[in-house]
Amino acid sequence: MKDGEGLLEGCRVLDLTDEKGHLCGKVLGDFGADVIKVERPEGDASRSIGPFFNDVADPERSLFWFAGNTSKRSITLNIESREGRDIFKRLVETADIVVESFEPGYMNEIGLDYPNLRMVKPDIIMTSITPFGQEGPYAHYQATDLIGVSMGGLTRLLGELGRPPVRMSCDPQAYFHAGLQGATGSMMAFYYREITGEGQYVDVSMQAAVVLALMHAPEIQELMKVNVIGTGQFFVTVRPEPHGFLFARLIMPCKDGDVCCTFGGGAFRGQVQSSEALIRWANEEGMLLEMRDMDLSKFNASTITQVELDRQYNLVNEFLKTKTKAELYEEAVKRGIMLAPCNNIEDIMKNAQLQVRGFWEKIEHPELGEIIAYPGAPVKMTQTPWKISRRAPLIGEHNQEVYMKELQLTGKEMDTLQSKGAI
Repeated sequence: MKDGEGLLEGCRVLDLTDEKGHLCGKVLGDFGADVIKVERPEGDASRSIGPFFNDVADPERSLFWFAGNTSKRSITLNIESREGRDIFKRLVETADIVVESFEPGYMNEIGLDYPNLRMVKPDIIMTSITPFGQEGPYAHYQATDLIGVSMGGLTRLLGELGRPPVRMSCDPQAYFHAGLQGATGSMMAFYYREITGEGQYVDVSMQAAVVLALMHAPEIQELMKVNVIGTGQFFVTVRPEPHGFLFARLIMPCKDGDVCCTFGGGAFRGQVQSSEALIRWANEEGMLLEMRDMDLSKFNASTITQVELDRQYNLVNEFLKTKTKAELYEEAVKRGIMLAPCNNIEDIMKNAQLQVRGFWEKIEHPELGEIIAYPGAPVKMTQTPWKISRRAPLIGEHNQEVYMKELQLTGKEMDTLQSKGAI
């Protein structure tokens, strides 16, 4: 491998996934693999997922499709037809990894499951991404992303205390987690094959992928028999009676949005220093004078009343509301105050740190007459860099390139296959 080539340069992936697995192929492609997106002849159904470029609903203008299918080539193929299956097997002979997200059993029904593909290429790797995995009582249940994040427990960790669970924005978190685990499993299987010469089957459960993202919540349930639940803008301290719960506010409004700011003290020396620095800054501007002589080292979260804590936070918040996010963050860095802006997407796009790191990649869309900024490398690698090699493909954009140049099909054969609905 030459310096500058992708980590997976020389690896070919056949991507049969729908929205549950698009991110898997994108990650592999951005790491250098040749990913061929195999779409049905009319195009992948996920192309109908909005929002759309300039709000024009069109399968070639889905922003959801754009985001999940960079660094891929597209061919159209009906794998349910005999001719389509034959062509797919010819492609498998050239491939290293096949990724799919059909219902368990479907690939077996059409003769393209792992045992059948191994007969075509013994060392092939196959990755299946499904809502609940290939086995078990839920294996054949259908699931949307909302079901995935709910059955995986993520929604219960979000939301306001005492209110129903909520999902994390409208973006498909369960699909993305499943896609990332699919990419990880595929890459590990590929590495294993490079060492042993043996392929293997990778079974990804969307539900299990979400559970993996819950961090310490399962351990707290196992050890303490306590369900971690959403607490919204608060950090909740559980205290014995008569004090009960203590709600410390973490998210507070400012002049143009919100910031995350911790205030308090006690045994946490860093928090004492941060809070004292915040008070000194406010005092310089004639605010928080009531707290000028407060000894925050004596702050005791185990005994302070909720009324008193709310009074302190309200005073702090009155000062924060006089400043913008940028003003607060700049001064917080100078003064050593534990505060950070709650960035929206516009803030992130303009973020100086991401700009300096060259995070955003400008990808040309000639058919739209636009250059669109995409999130770039999540990791920086000196020898094998991550790179978006091409924008998401149009429907069947690479049919001739793959079928005629690589598989050596003639124009007449292409016409025949098209007339039969195979491509």
